[in-house]
Amino acid sequence: MHHSHPPQEPRIKQRRLPRLAVIAVIVLLVLAAAAMTGLHYASRLLKTQVEAALGANSEVGEIRVGWSAIEVHRLRIRAPRGWPAAQTLNAQKITIVPDLRSLLADRSKVRIHSITIEDAYLSVLRTRAGRLRLLPSLLENKANQGTAKAAPPIQVIIGSIALHDGKVEFFDASVKQPAHKIRLEQLRATIADLHVPDLTGRTGIELDGVIKGVQRNGTLSIAGWSELASKNSKLATRLDGVDLIALQPYLIKAAETGVKRGTLDLRLQSTVHNKRLHAPGSITLSDLELSEKGGPFGTFMGLPRQAVITGLKNRDNQITMAFTLDGNLDDPRFSLNDSMAKNIGAAAAGLLGISIESLVKGIGDSPEGVGSVLKKMFGQ
Repeated sequence: MHHSHPPQEPRIKQRRLPRLAVIAVIVLLVLAAAAMTGLHYASRLLKTQVEAALGANSEVGEIRVGWSAIEVHRLRIRAPRGWPAAQTLNAQKITIVPDLRSLLADRSKVRIHSITIEDAYLSVLRTRAGRLRLLPSLLENKANQGTAKAAPPIQVIIGSIALHDGKVEFFDASVKQPAHKIRLEQLRATIADLHVPDLTGRTGIELDGVIKGVQRNGTLSIAGWSELASKNSKLATRLDGVDLIALQPYLIKAAETGVKRGTLDLRLQSTVHNKRLHAPGSITLSDLELSEKGGPFGTFMGLPRQAVITGLKNRDNQITMAFTLDGNLDDPRFSLNDSMAKNIGAAAAGLLGISIESLVKGIGDSPEGVGSVLKKMFGQ
């Protein structure tokens, strides 16, 4: 007599193993689908919340939530009425890499490894009165909101913020109407160790880019650090080969001699410690050629035109003026602009062979003087 049960056991096992595998695959697919659905829902929710936070003038093309990063694509903030540009901000891609472990450890603090901004545009306006305006729909409207008591802000610690291929258009209505435009391109910047909103600690700063000109382009470089809360800082600023025609509204008044060509270089090492400033530096004018406007009685930066031309010829058409700025930033009598005016004016007069009496007439109280140039360029 033959028994049928033993031969059937292998077949039963052979059936169960494939079923278990199929069930496991189905479970994994369901979990994956649920995860993808969750990410899609999170992306839509984030997009709505970001647009609401940025205001009615903002637009976000897409937000992608990944396992380790969040990507914001095609962020645009339209400019308000009367703004000299169509947009105040435009960024093609912003990548945010959070520290997920920190969210689990301490919900009162958010740590972000990095924020990378690619192909961004920013417009900045200085008004006739000299006030600097930046992202008005974000930074100005929020200051006018209600005074209801809010919850303590969440501390955000950002490891680094990197800007790649940025562009900035600076519109200055304080020197010209309509506003004079200076365009910066190919900007690369890195900000390291930023604490928001208390701004404590030392934040590293590196920035370089191109200053667009009429006849040639110049370069800009800033490197150093700043303790934003205490305002202590140490920065090295460098301008090379900046087109003087692009800076002409800062150099002359309408009635003065114009610039046909020339370049400007700047070196400035500034240190602020305990509200005290120490900043040695120099400005170099090269290949300067002035127009004949005004004739023999014409002036350039408040100085006699002929004296400027003669002084430049005697120095191979190049002149470097050294200066040092010192002062207490808390002292209401200290003015950075006045300090620049005195130092640069005295250096220019000495090198060009102009008497102190003539210099005083040229820059002392006159808005067309050498010091006025730096006042306008660096703000009020």
